[in-house]
Amino acid sequence: MLVFRDSGLLVKCETMSKYAQELKVALEAVKSASSVCHRIRQSQLSEDAISKKDKSPVTIADFASQAVIIQHLETAFPNDPIVAEEDLEQLEAIRGSALGDSMVGFIQDLLPDADWQAISSWVALGNYSGGAKGRFWTIDPIDGTKGFLRNGQYAVALALIEDGIPVLGVLGCPNYPVNGFSDSENKDDGLLFYAVDGEGAYKMTLDGGEAETIHVQEVANAGEARFCESVESGHSSHGRSQKIADALGVTSEPLRIDSQCKYAAVSSGEASIYLRLPTSETYREKIWDHAAGWIIHREAGGLATDVYGKPLDFSLGEQLEKNLGIVAAPASIHGAIIQVMPDILA
Repeated sequence: MLVFRDSGLLVKCETMSKYAQELKVALEAVKSASSVCHRIRQSQLSEDAISKKDKSPVTIADFASQAVIIQHLETAFPNDPIVAEEDLEQLEAIRGSALGDSMVGFIQDLLPDADWQAISSWVALGNYSGGAKGRFWTIDPIDGTKGFLRNGQYAVALALIEDGIPVLGVLGCPNYPVNGFSDSENKDDGLLFYAVDGEGAYKMTLDGGEAETIHVQEVANAGEARFCESVESGHSSHGRSQKIADALGVTSEPLRIDSQCKYAAVSSGEASIYLRLPTSETYREKIWDHAAGWIIHREAGGLATDVYGKPLDFSLGEQLEKNLGIVAAPASIHGAIIQVMPDILA
């Protein structure tokens, strides 16, 4: 068993992993980035969002998170390319502004020598295009920016992909309730979820502590399941989700939360089914939106495919070009969900 402690993190793996150093660095990177995001959110500066070309919001926390993670990766693995969501052009738009100066200050709280030039160079390193050969990292510095802005659920997501397959994933979820969403008096102290290929899935508190194994909730009948879906109806069709629930006999209220926290919820048994149903025939999911969650869910005993049951293909660049939508569920009921899809999607 591998055990190491670093900056308050206690990590356990069942076997000596060939990814031990990668996991150690990834956990520390995501923990640091989650801390920066949380402090920016608490400062209220995040209310000043910048509009991306696709009209989604990006905040200084996105840039700060990406810079902090890449600084960790570049230091430990200087030859590893990185696919990250945010680009340098967006960052340059706030150079010299009060907002940009605030971002630098938050980063310097963790990395005192960081200046604008260093931060820009880190963000720029996330420009790799991905592919089927070799290894690279993929980062979503804040998955669920709208959830972040409304002080809801969001995730800092990092995954290592080798030859087109995620082999390590970490999700930092700063607002995830430690005792679960069903506990109304729960403190939102935040959780880290992580997995390594062949070594199971785990969770631990963001402020450090012992890791616990997580598993999907096995249900014998799909009607006993609970759905987990996006808060934003623009991200996943709520109407079609309800039709699928009706077809399966599901009666429980869906758990609606933002970001890859949905993968965390179904991987730890708080819900059974995560649906991301296509709202457009042309839209394709991004690899950074699913790579970390996919391997955590798989190592927790779940199965995640597209809505037609096809395996998710992370080898085709930045997008899941050959896949449409997402269905994540225990293997015992995954087939039943896929079976009702054609009629609903038609």
